[in-house]
Amino acid sequence: MKKTYKIDVDCANCANKMEEAAKNTAGVADASVNFMALKMSVEFEEGADVKAVMVEVLKNCKKVEDDCEIFL
Repeated sequence: MKKTYKIDVDCANCANKMEEAAKNTAGVADASVNFMALKMSVEFEEGADVKAVMVEVLKNCKKVEDDCEIFL
């Protein structure tokens, strides 16, 4: 399953950090961040709890870029 979320991030480098943090989260098969569109696409692993995984993605993104936001 793939979902797209609106994000708020200040710079392209920060967006890259968010993308890497999302990709390294358990339950995420793949993730990509489009800085220009301020969107994050997340592909979930089979059987993953989407809401629980996204809470972890947000936590991991906040670790690398504390003023970012993902609108769940």
